[in-house]
Amino acid sequence: MTPFEYLKQNESKRFQDLFSLLRFPTVSAKSEHKEDIIACAEWLKLHLGELGFKATLYPTKGHPIVYAEYIVDKKLPTVLYYGHYDVQPPEPLDLWKTPPFEPQIKDGYILARGACDDKGQFFAQIKGLEAVIKTSGTLPVNVKFLIEGEEESHSANLPVFIKKNKKLLRAEVVVVSDTAQFNKELPAVTFGLRGIAFVEVFVYGPNKDLHSGGFGGAVGNPINILCTMVGKLHDKDGKIAIPGFYKDCKPISRWVKNQLKKLPYNETNFKKAIGIPALHGEKGYTTYEKLTSRPTCDANGITGGYQGEGGKTIIPAMASCKITMRLVPDMNPHDICDKIEKYLMKIAPKTVRVKVNKHGGARAVEVPVDGPWLEAAGRAIKAGFGKEPVFIKEGGSIPIAVEFKETLGIDTLFIGFGQNDDNIHSPNERFRVVDFENGCKTAAVLPFELARVDK
Repeated sequence: MTPFEYLKQNESKRFQDLFSLLRFPTVSAKSEHKEDIIACAEWLKLHLGELGFKATLYPTKGHPIVYAEYIVDKKLPTVLYYGHYDVQPPEPLDLWKTPPFEPQIKDGYILARGACDDKGQFFAQIKGLEAVIKTSGTLPVNVKFLIEGEEESHSANLPVFIKKNKKLLRAEVVVVSDTAQFNKELPAVTFGLRGIAFVEVFVYGPNKDLHSGGFGGAVGNPINILCTMVGKLHDKDGKIAIPGFYKDCKPISRWVKNQLKKLPYNETNFKKAIGIPALHGEKGYTTYEKLTSRPTCDANGITGGYQGEGGKTIIPAMASCKITMRLVPDMNPHDICDKIEKYLMKIAPKTVRVKVNKHGGARAVEVPVDGPWLEAAGRAIKAGFGKEPVFIKEGGSIPIAVEFKETLGIDTLFIGFGQNDDNIHSPNERFRVVDFENGCKTAAVLPFELARVDK
């Protein structure tokens, strides 16, 4: 029996197992779900143990980490699979068409919180490996699983665990299934993600809110001034105006440009899908290059003054703004935070006081395009999905991949099975049945392709 035949023969059991995993309300942001999270971790440990893995739960200051290993031969390459079993809060509940923790299949989709992000995706990897073990009695590579319960709460304890357990986690490459395909017709290998830097700026004016009639015109308004400052973050051509911002910005390589040109990207459909009349951004780059391969600077939220019902004529005492900057390779988030702080202090008028809280961030991640790992991943996806994959970059960030590179010295393969319209982090999260099935097939082929890699 082949692994694909095993997957087909055990289809019903495979979905039962997935649904058991999805029923755990593992919302890491809510302390009320602590016992649910522990129960889920225990379930994963037991499930992996039944497949022949040596599985262990490692407690942290937060939620436990599930670690499992299947060591065939120390001479073989080792693959570290990463995933997370925690999920986003399901609220607002009234917008769900089905209960978020009562998984079901409807119209070709698995519906549940965590179906795509990330339980369904990493579970496809587990089930693909199960098919290989059950049909051949072993694996062609050594496999380690690292599944955390705090990804949706900023992975507070995982970096510490990785630093303390370098030997335990030693591997040749990491596999992460927590990204998306290009679309429903084109599977993809993601070879790069942008990094991120985050600051919050506070503009202080008078020592209390003032009557706008009695003081307006003579006292600087923190909201007005903050908005002016935010407006100076870009020039008229959409370029970020912070001095030195682009100093370490890695140019888009010819290989990357060629890969992005191959993608069937439709700007008209893009505008229509998000309801905008026209596109925006840095001149001299295509829309897809702007979305994936150029740095950004965006205000995410502004707070200040009265925001209740009706009016209140005041000059507020304070206004604040949250700002994130997406980074490309070679850019340092701490350096970028320093640069925006210096710039905001410079452009602020003397009529207010400004404070910038710098929250750091994570560097961009890029798999070496001249190495063997991308090709191996591409072959596995072609076998699993029946189509030649495209190679893409994504504009978002997965900070833990930076930790794998900087602490363990290994690259990450982003092999995502989801779609961009799977409603992750939103009500009615879903995962196409066909994508889960093809993900399991890909996972059954991937270890053989990785075993072929000549480093």
